[in-house]
Amino acid sequence: MKKIIFLVLMLITMNIINAQQLQYPKTKKVDIVENYHGTMVADPYRWLEDENSPETKQWIQEQNKLTFSYLEKIPFREKLRKYYEEIWNYERMGTPSERQDKIYYFKNTGLQNQSVFYQKDIKSGVKRVILDPNQWDAKGTTSLSALSFSPDNKYLAYGISKAGSDWVEIFVFDMIAMRLLPDHIKWAKFTNIAWYKDGFFYSGYEIKDSSKALTAKNEYHKVYYHKLGTTQQKDKLIYENNDYPLRNYVIQTDRNEKYAFLYETEATSGLQLYVSKLPIKNNSFQLLFSGFENDYSLVDIIDNVAYFTTNDNAPNYKLIKVALDKQPFTIETVINESKNVLTGIAATKDYWVIHYQVDVKSKMYLADKTGKILNEIELPAMGTVTDISTYYEHNNIYFTFTSYIYPPTIFKYNADTKTLTEFFKTSLNFNPDNYITEQVFYTSKDGTKIPMFITHKKDIKLDGNNPTLLYGYGGFNISVLPTFSTKIIPFLEKGGIYAVPNIRGGGEYGKEWHEAGTKERKQNVFDDFIAAAEYLISHNYTSPSKLAINGGSNGGLLVGAAMTQRPDLFKVALPAVGVMDMLRYHKFTIGWAWVGDYGSSDNPEDFKYLYAYSPLHNIREGVEYPATLVTTADHDDRVVPAHSFKFIATLQEKQTGNNPVLIRIETEAGHGGGKPMSKVIDEVTDVFAFMMFNLGMDF
Repeated sequence: MKKIIFLVLMLITMNIINAQQLQYPKTKKVDIVENYHGTMVADPYRWLEDENSPETKQWIQEQNKLTFSYLEKIPFREKLRKYYEEIWNYERMGTPSERQDKIYYFKNTGLQNQSVFYQKDIKSGVKRVILDPNQWDAKGTTSLSALSFSPDNKYLAYGISKAGSDWVEIFVFDMIAMRLLPDHIKWAKFTNIAWYKDGFFYSGYEIKDSSKALTAKNEYHKVYYHKLGTTQQKDKLIYENNDYPLRNYVIQTDRNEKYAFLYETEATSGLQLYVSKLPIKNNSFQLLFSGFENDYSLVDIIDNVAYFTTNDNAPNYKLIKVALDKQPFTIETVINESKNVLTGIAATKDYWVIHYQVDVKSKMYLADKTGKILNEIELPAMGTVTDISTYYEHNNIYFTFTSYIYPPTIFKYNADTKTLTEFFKTSLNFNPDNYITEQVFYTSKDGTKIPMFITHKKDIKLDGNNPTLLYGYGGFNISVLPTFSTKIIPFLEKGGIYAVPNIRGGGEYGKEWHEAGTKERKQNVFDDFIAAAEYLISHNYTSPSKLAINGGSNGGLLVGAAMTQRPDLFKVALPAVGVMDMLRYHKFTIGWAWVGDYGSSDNPEDFKYLYAYSPLHNIREGVEYPATLVTTADHDDRVVPAHSFKFIATLQEKQTGNNPVLIRIETEAGHGGGKPMSKVIDEVTDVFAFMMFNLGMDF
């Protein structure tokens, strides 16, 4: 009886709140129509692309005022926030790195905005703080984005990001004197920090108008060399290619400082690779691997022989070697491609650690330097290995293991003794025994079998009435692997189901799986996601009135496409920092690099399919779309917030019915990386409160 009364009260509360919030701020429209290959496309909210205009800032204020007034009326919002603050308040550690007689690691005591970087002496056990980002910024919005030790471990170069931006500033810490040096690099971006002698190589852009730094197209990437003790103005230009303004260049050096590798990219996958003996001289780079069709990743260099993982004629990747001191370069295969995806190889003093994905689950093996498998490294459960850490002076291997119900745990494996020990276990208040994760395979629209992980309480009843959150990504060769997420705990505790399909566009099954979700085949990604929802409904996990969808970045595009193509299938939609305007995405910051996955509206053939699924352009009049909370941030310079601004303005204009369609715009935050814990908790609270409330749940 109490449950019935509660449901009635929740329904009444929801109807009252939603009725009040359907009065959206009026967003002005401008008369902009663009001709795309004979098709006239209106863009009435283009003025929102100017994030610095007073009008846009006023619009942001009005939208946030509306959104937070709605969120504040959710009865259990503050209770949920307090719960998140409690469960997130646990000690956690990043995978350590053992170098000489020291161990380096990140650690967070619980609610620290940023994790702290420590050094620990192996023999004495004495530890000390090396870098504490919490001391740099009272708001916690400045984060570490890169770390690079010099080969002799005397110096540590590190990059910082402010407010979540992709722009990086580089500093240098003297590890002997334990002090910060005066070296300071600005406007680095999409960079490595590669040491050579008494300095390092880095990549960045020349900035002429800093007011446009968060939106302007990133062009003419350059590589520089910085010598310690000098100003940035004296840095030497190492490489540029003005014939190709939309390419990126990154240098990597080997630990012996004998070779430099120049990676040249024009998309998020595929590259050309050059090599030069050090020091780099004019025109000393030689082409090692040509074309942009394949990926190459350096594993190690042994006696002038370089080892790379690659998907060249091996969609699931293989290990190859190239003798760098012999001309012409010849390629030999060391480890052949298998039916499973070779995720990566890490080098120790005497061994290689080989990591495979087998149906989206990790398998680890120990091999000698000829590639011969010696033994399997037994893992504690079905799940994912992340952040394998090795060092060339010893045979210790550190890695983190996790799954949807297995909180991150750090293990140490001694390759000499073949022993696995638990190095660090989180003290999170979560009992995995109460939950279960199953992997199912369902059929997509074209007959392709798609795997999906489903997590829920063991005692749940499959009666078609369970609140369910369906999460997806599906792009850029990125695999969505089973990992623990603190934010879903309260949802699971209240009887929710968490479902994650491994849809095409990702890297779960290699290069072919990725390419099956790109360009004119991108609709496969949306079909896979929609088919996952239909599977959950047909197998009585949930129903359309109890189903929410979520994804970020490319996953935000996924949510936007799914909710506009099948609004009847979902009750709640949560697109985060999504790519919503598929006709103009390539005109901002690094968007041009995504053309390899998406295609470009500048091409007549690409335009046809982009226009057909672009979330912004497929919102229709007279349709009731799901209750929607769009999330973005004012410093997102990867997927600029204009995508979300234009999408929600159009959705508010055309929405029919009582489902609220709102936007939450975070300040002093970016695409997601480096976000302080306080902001993480605030945002997660609001997103899950919105979702659970609109699914008829309580907390």
